[in-house]
Amino acid sequence: MITFFFWIFVFFVIYPYAGYPMLLGLLARLKAPQKEYHPVEPQVTLLIAAYNEETFIAAKLENSLALDYPREKLQILVTDDGSTDRTRAIVEEFVARGVEVSTSPERHGKMAAINRAMAQARGEIVAFSDANNMYEIGTLRAMVRPFADKSVGAVSGSKIILKGDGALGESEGAYWKYESWIKKQETRLGSTISATGEIFALRRILFECPPDDIINDDFYMAMSVVKKGYRMVFAPDARSSERISLTAIDEVARRTRINAGRYQVFGRFADIAPFNQPVIIWQIISHKFMRTLVPLGMIGAFLTNLFLVIFPPAGGPLALLRLATPWNLVFLLLQVAFYLLALLGSLIKLDSNLARLLYIPTFLVNSNLAALLGLIRYLTGSQTSLWNKVKRRT
Repeated sequence: MITFFFWIFVFFVIYPYAGYPMLLGLLARLKAPQKEYHPVEPQVTLLIAAYNEETFIAAKLENSLALDYPREKLQILVTDDGSTDRTRAIVEEFVARGVEVSTSPERHGKMAAINRAMAQARGEIVAFSDANNMYEIGTLRAMVRPFADKSVGAVSGSKIILKGDGALGESEGAYWKYESWIKKQETRLGSTISATGEIFALRRILFECPPDDIINDDFYMAMSVVKKGYRMVFAPDARSSERISLTAIDEVARRTRINAGRYQVFGRFADIAPFNQPVIIWQIISHKFMRTLVPLGMIGAFLTNLFLVIFPPAGGPLALLRLATPWNLVFLLLQVAFYLLALLGSLIKLDSNLARLLYIPTFLVNSNLAALLGLIRYLTGSQTSLWNKVKRRT
C-alpha cells in the first residue's frame, strides 16, 4: 500500500512538468497548424497598472509611446493604485503627450485599480501591462492580429527574461521558454489557458469586473472570457521583456503570492470554469491545478520512500515496482542528491555554466517552496490582493 502511494506522489510530480506537455504535444500534432491572421488595426487601450513605480514608469511610458501602432488608435491609460512615491507626478508629466491616468488616493489592490480604470477605457481591445516590463516595437500589432478571428476573445503574449542576470535569470528565462512552448501547443489544440498579466489583451465588450479581492487578475479574466465560449490564443511575436527579481528570496516571495492567487481561483472555480469544454478543463487541471500540488507530491514521495527503506517490501519479479531492495535505496539516494544539488546551487554565486546547471534543481525547489507557502497563505487567509513589490534588477 505504501508503495502504491509512493508512485501516486511521483505521478503528481512528473505529470505536470513532463507528462502533460508530452501528451499535449502529441494531441496538438493531430490538429492543423494555425492559419495566418489578417492584419487589423482596432482601437486599443493600453492599460498600465502601477503602484510605487517611480523607478520604471517613465521608461515604460516612453516605450509605450514609441510602439509601432497608429497613435490616433491607441489610448495609453495608467491606473495608479494609491502610490506614495513620485509615480503619479511622473505620469502627469506625460499627460501633455496624450497619456491618461486613473488614480485612487488609497490603495485597494491591482484588480480594484483595473476595475476602476476600465470605465475610462475606450479601445475595442484592452491590452493589460505592468510598469516594469517593456514591449518590443511591434508587440501591439502582433497582439491584436488574432482578434481578426471573431472566435478569439483574448490573447496572451510572450514573456522574455533579459539575459545577464546569472543563474537565476537563466533558469527563469528557460522556464518562460518552456511555458511559451506549452501555450503554442494549447493554442493549436484550440485555446491556451495561461495568460501573462503584463502582456495580455481581451475584447473590452467581454470584460466583466471580477471581485476586487482577486489576486491573479490575468487568469481570472482570461477564464471568464473562455467560459463565454471564446478562445484565448498565444501570440509568440507579441513580446514583453523584463529583468528578474533582485534575489532568489525575492523571487520566492513573488511566486508565493501568485500561487496563493491560484488557490484562490480554484476555490472559486465554479464561477469561471467552462464545464461544457472538457478539453479546457483538462488543461486547467493539468497546467494550473496540478502544478500547485507538486510540492505535496515531493514531500509525499520522500516520506514514503524513506518508510520503504526502513521497512523494505519483499522482493520478487516486480521488485522495481514494489520498490524492494535495492530500488528503495536507489530512489531515496536520487532524491537526496537532487535536494543536495538544489542546496549547492543556492550557495554557488559564480556566473558560470556549472552554476547555471546546478541552479536548475534550485529553481525547481524554490518554485515549489513558493507553491507550498502560497497554499499556507491561502488556507490562513494571510495573502491579500495588495501586491507587495519585490526589488527588480534595473
